[in-house]
Amino acid sequence: MSGGADGSLTVLGLMSGTSVDAIDTALVRFTRDGADPAVLRGEILATGEQPWDPGLRREILAALPPASADAGTWCRLHALTGRAFARAARSALGASGERADLVVSPGQTLFHGVEDGRAWGTLQVGDPAAVAAATGLPVLSDVRSADIAAGGQGAPLVPLLDELLLGDEPSAVLNIGGIANCSIVGAGEVVAGDTGPGNALLDAAVLRASGGREHVDVDGRLAARGTIDEELLAALLADPFYARAFPRSTGREHFDADHVDRCAARAGLTQRADPPLEDLLATLVELTARTIARAVADLGRGRGLRRVVGSGGGMRNPVLRARLAELLDPLPLSGPESAGLPADAKEAVLMALIGAMSAHGLPGVLARADGSAVTGARRPVVLGSWTPPPAGGLALPSLPHRGPVRRLLLPPLPSEETS
Repeated sequence: MSGGADGSLTVLGLMSGTSVDAIDTALVRFTRDGADPAVLRGEILATGEQPWDPGLRREILAALPPASADAGTWCRLHALTGRAFARAARSALGASGERADLVVSPGQTLFHGVEDGRAWGTLQVGDPAAVAAATGLPVLSDVRSADIAAGGQGAPLVPLLDELLLGDEPSAVLNIGGIANCSIVGAGEVVAGDTGPGNALLDAAVLRASGGREHVDVDGRLAARGTIDEELLAALLADPFYARAFPRSTGREHFDADHVDRCAARAGLTQRADPPLEDLLATLVELTARTIARAVADLGRGRGLRRVVGSGGGMRNPVLRARLAELLDPLPLSGPESAGLPADAKEAVLMALIGAMSAHGLPGVLARADGSAVTGARRPVVLGSWTPPPAGGLALPSLPHRGPVRRLLLPPLPSEETS
């Protein structure tokens, strides 16, 4: 891997989030700015998504908490998801007609272990050797473990992209996938963490009610017809997770298919734990909106926020988006397109950026003033593991200007140029 003759590095980022919707892809060319080496210029060459095979998606969802799975199941999923990421990588490269220097394939999260607010481990499946074999390129994987080993949460990792791309003004930046997270950028020291459920509880409710036939409330149509159950909502809001200090992380192992039942039982609402689906979904939309808005208010207090920028599948739910906009008012809620970033490709672009940072030997998480990382780690660390390892012939690019990156610039999206 040597990079381009102009000192550029082209990275294919792959990403499948906790909703297991699809494998998103983003091919990005990174170049240090000639006049200011602290500026990294990115050019998004291609984006896309590869749908999961329906049978494999069902197997992944069936292995998520509260289900129990044995080592054989994990091994099978590691192999099968690795092949799926390999197909997605090969397809993305073939469709673009572009050459890449490396691939970032973080795998599919099955479990993210947090106890008493401290992350103790994380498990992603998706054999990187399959991706390397399919593309002939070095692959960066396992992007969370190094941060956890340094005492961090290992998530969310998106503040790196949020600050470099959107830190030109005080902003709250949201990503609403299965789990939602928030970054406060452009307003002094970056603070970030998971706010709670995004789509995870909504999807689980639809999956259970439909007997596995459906997995999403399309356009929030069912939630729009429902009525919020205030007592159940209060029980859900009483979950201790929301009282934890930032930085914090969570996953489906906490907000799993039995989460509503557990919260209802703790509040003595056992008979109310199974309301009509429309009412349950309306209640869960309100839960997601309120917990996100509360996090924005708490983290942004006194920091002069001017905007909220949101992305992820939750932003495509008009009921959730409208309620969130109402709670955030007077702060405007928009997508990241104004900064040149397609909303649906944000996390894949993030993976590409982490790949570029790791290839330069730079940390993939931001530093705080005291030298620790925004994830809570003792220090910012270089993320990921390489396949093949350096001893096997991986030559990291000898690119110029290996110093810190302070800003990422993307060109305007075509729609903005023509509007």
